[in-house]
Amino acid sequence: QVQLVESGGGLVQVGDSLRLSCAASGRTSTNNGVAWFRQGSGRERELVAAINWSGMTFYSLAMMGRVAISSDDTKNTVYLEIDSLRSEDTAVYSCAATRSGRYDYRKAESYDFWGRGTQVTVSS
Repeated sequence: QVQLVESGGGLVQVGDSLRLSCAASGRTSTNNGVAWFRQGSGRERELVAAINWSGMTFYSLAMMGRVAISSDDTKNTVYLEIDSLRSEDTAVYSCAATRSGRYDYRKAESYDFWGRGTQVTVSS
């Protein structure tokens, strides 16, 4: 089992930047990839960014250029930086991990473990 805990969310202003953290514990050696998803009120969950075991990164087209995903293997932590925050970025941001060697990083069902999420509220 792998446990994921997100942190770094909160109330921010339009135009601000934010860094979210996803700390993993447990059998982290089985992780082959981690992704950040978000879900706003009344909206479907959507992929924000993903990173695989080799460090290759993937971004949603909607947020490409404003987000960066990175990992610190020494801390078993994956980060998501979001720049130029907009009101429509308001959502619960959750990280997820997969044990699969081959998976579609865009699909939530590819991931085996999920954190509880951290709320990001962007105020204008």
